[in-house]
Amino acid sequence: MRRLPEEDPGSPDLRSPIRYVWWLATLQWRLLAGGTFFGILWMVSQALVFVAIGEALGSGDKDPRLGTLLLWSGVVVGLGCVQAFSGRMRHQYAVTNWLVASYRSIQLLGRHAANTGPALPAAIPSGDVVNTVASDAIRVGGMFDVSARFAGAVVSWLVIAGILLASNIELGVIVLAGVPVLMILTVPLMRPLHSTQAVQREVVGKLTALGADTVAGLRILRGVGGEDEFLGRYRAKSDVVRRAGNRVASPQALLESGQVLLPAMLVAAVTVLTARDVIGNSLGPKQMITFYGLSAFLTMPLRTGIEGIIAATRGLVGARKVITVLAVHPWTSTPAAPAPSPAVGGSLRDPASGFEAAGGRVTALVTETPEEAQSIADRLGRFTPPGPSTRSAASLGGVPLEDLDLDEVRARVVVSDVDPRLFTGPLREELAPHARRSDAEILTAIEQASAEDVLDALANGLDTDVEERGRSFSGGQRQRLALTRALLMNPEFLVLVEPTSAVDTHTEGRIAGRLREARGCNGTIVATTSPLLLERADHVVFIAEGVVVAAGPHAELLDTVPSYRALILRGNNA
Repeated sequence: MRRLPEEDPGSPDLRSPIRYVWWLATLQWRLLAGGTFFGILWMVSQALVFVAIGEALGSGDKDPRLGTLLLWSGVVVGLGCVQAFSGRMRHQYAVTNWLVASYRSIQLLGRHAANTGPALPAAIPSGDVVNTVASDAIRVGGMFDVSARFAGAVVSWLVIAGILLASNIELGVIVLAGVPVLMILTVPLMRPLHSTQAVQREVVGKLTALGADTVAGLRILRGVGGEDEFLGRYRAKSDVVRRAGNRVASPQALLESGQVLLPAMLVAAVTVLTARDVIGNSLGPKQMITFYGLSAFLTMPLRTGIEGIIAATRGLVGARKVITVLAVHPWTSTPAAPAPSPAVGGSLRDPASGFEAAGGRVTALVTETPEEAQSIADRLGRFTPPGPSTRSAASLGGVPLEDLDLDEVRARVVVSDVDPRLFTGPLREELAPHARRSDAEILTAIEQASAEDVLDALANGLDTDVEERGRSFSGGQRQRLALTRALLMNPEFLVLVEPTSAVDTHTEGRIAGRLREARGCNGTIVATTSPLLLERADHVVFIAEGVVVAAGPHAELLDTVPSYRALILRGNNA
């Protein structure tokens, strides 16, 4: 049994949708070859059944012995058994090929979303990314699903044409040339189908993005009474999607109807010519039965061919969306030649603002706006987008972060922003992924984050399953669990952005009192305007208009820096 997902999905070819699909095919060529073999065997055995039936029914003219009839009857039964077995195997290979191609694409998208971080949602709406995973990757797999039947359709058409050519050149030429002609007749419908499906895919992605953004801000939406406004926008977007679907329906309906009409036209032509030759005594009963059966069977390869064209069109539209997502580059990456690791114990510095934090103490960062604090935190953690105006110049131990291996930066500097995410899974794994900490260590960190009441309220304790985004927890509970997770990582520098903004004063005081001891000899940076946290900080740095204007103990800054005092008192209604 094949296990999914793959251990390593590989490095895709993103130069074009066709190249991406070809890259997928090269990775599962054995599966495709197996499916093709059984697809050809399945469809050719069905075609040969009509030849065997014709021989069986016509055997009385040449050889009236019962043995000949039984022989051909046995051939019919044998072909039926081959058809049944090959049909089962063909279907198994088809589903496997579909799943492997689809889930390899989904795995690539998932890993890429994790590796690109904020670069992906900045380039492509989150709802569009979700739609690419849920819909487009599956459409790419659909091409591989139909590939075995498509190969069988081509080979069975050639076999049928060869049989007819051997018996009647006119009928053979009609079948040999008629199938490609009928397929060519479908080509004018492919371009409008391709373009309308692409448009539909775009508007569906926008509708999904609108829904995802609304769900993310549902509480705020309800708080300001914006439900009716959202409903109107969603209804308008839904109408656009409906109209796009209607535009897709016309070329698709014509193509689908072609699956019935075009084969019927060929069957009718072969039937008329066969009947004419039978009446003219140039064809016997055996040929009549065989030709009629083969012409009726031609509907299957023709319909399969058209189905393959439709699947390929959808798959290429999906592949284009997949490679659009995969082509987004992360804002940060490891340099080709990383600099040597700086020694532990150095400072973390942001030259753009002049901010600097030393190891072994709690440094508070006070800014005029939350956005400014987040920008500095992003630079300190090397999360800034590329470009001369936003390029991170932060350094660790005197070495620019951009010159260090990215994995080392992520291990030594951890940033927990103002809205940390909780993911689905057991709470123990959420707080300490990959079993990096014992239960005793987890419980200690929970106490340091003053989250004991959160754990006590859970019936299964650390074995409790966290719901998506931690929605079963309040904002303050999520914040304290995220702080627990950050403390368990125990990095050299921990950057916390407003870590207590959603908790009450008493809880905030306990966290402030425990944070210094929890961090030990490691450095901690807390972006906050909370007096409780500022009072417990070893050092406070005040930044105004993007640069450091004052630094020192909290009480000293209150007495000597009027703008600092005004900011703290205004922000805390004192």
